[in-house]
Amino acid sequence: MTTELRVLRQSEWDHWYGRLELAFGGVAEARAERKLWEELTETDRSIGVWDGAECVGTAGAFTFSVSAPGGTFVPAAGVTMVSVAATHRRRGILTSMMRRQLDDVRSWGEPLAVLTASEPVIYGRFGYGIATHQMSLEIDSSRVGVAVPPGAEDVRLRFVPVAEGAEACEQVYRRTIGSRPGMLARGKGWERLPLLDPSSERDGASPMQCVLAERDGRVVGYARFHNKPAWAAAGADGSISVRHVDALDPAAYAVLWRFLCEIDLTSTVRSHNRPVDDPLLHLVTDIRRCGVRVRDALHVRLVDVGAALEARRYTAPVDVVLDVEDAFCPWNEGRWRLTGDAKGASCERTRDAAELAVSVRELGAAYLGGVSLSSLAGAGRVRELRKGALAEASVAFGSDVAPWLPHGF
Repeated sequence: MTTELRVLRQSEWDHWYGRLELAFGGVAEARAERKLWEELTETDRSIGVWDGAECVGTAGAFTFSVSAPGGTFVPAAGVTMVSVAATHRRRGILTSMMRRQLDDVRSWGEPLAVLTASEPVIYGRFGYGIATHQMSLEIDSSRVGVAVPPGAEDVRLRFVPVAEGAEACEQVYRRTIGSRPGMLARGKGWERLPLLDPSSERDGASPMQCVLAERDGRVVGYARFHNKPAWAAAGADGSISVRHVDALDPAAYAVLWRFLCEIDLTSTVRSHNRPVDDPLLHLVTDIRRCGVRVRDALHVRLVDVGAALEARRYTAPVDVVLDVEDAFCPWNEGRWRLTGDAKGASCERTRDAAELAVSVRELGAAYLGGVSLSSLAGAGRVRELRKGALAEASVAFGSDVAPWLPHGF
């Protein structure tokens, strides 16, 4: 039977989302979680592939703006809920959805598409590059301390119910958006996402707990976490699973981490998503006992090369002609002259000789400043055609802090 690809209808959402759940193992989400995703889904930006009455492919796109180097925010389609039924693999369904989706994103005038991948190998063939990484830690808190800078003595901590502290935590989060590239400016309803706390995902740990950090009666940070009690032959051996830590100044940040590492009856603190240059690396007394690991996070795709490169700022003056390869979105292919600095940029078509040869995937990887063009060149993925062009561009594309995606979507 011939399949049909079309925009999702609101009445089809439940079946559509159920097919997504099946593709990811068939375990239904908790009611509150499912309800939130239904309310956040933008059906006019979602598509399904249908084989008769059955949905066999799903994909959606949230409306976001992504912080970029220089403090700008770039409109971006947050690609999400992508799945293909196991019964319909190797039929070109994923490719057809990616084709339709990128055409749509271009028509919406959004220069970027961004996603997080269930497997990092999937999306490179569609022009997505890995632009941010996330660090996980497993801290042996029985052996590791946390140093605190001056000003820590002015910070006070107090427990609050998660719901009671939600607005104060959200205000702190909003004030940190843009402090790093890769962070998302979110629409209404997204403030509920970090509050989801299904018991099925706690692995025996407590419901989420919340501690506010205050100075002079003003909230300057917070931590949300789970406590999992455990006992061994030698005594208490509980663990803390960190969900979120945000703060408006270094002292409050350090105090929150010291608190997490000193909770009674625990000996391990786990955190699964921190920036790769997190200040915590310089606060702990023994980095060797922190179990640091790094993995991919946000994948970035330039849908409109000219508009995307003009939308961000550059840490050093740059004037370079890029020869861009983009077989999947051929409107991007060819030579572009990028000129820019910390104040602004221009990126226009040119007939001038190319100075760097780069695919759109590599531009996506380098876009947020966390992956250098020089490191990509070292892997043979960027070619220098004019001596000196690589170093010039690589420095200009950089960021003084690592990009970071605080949460998935």
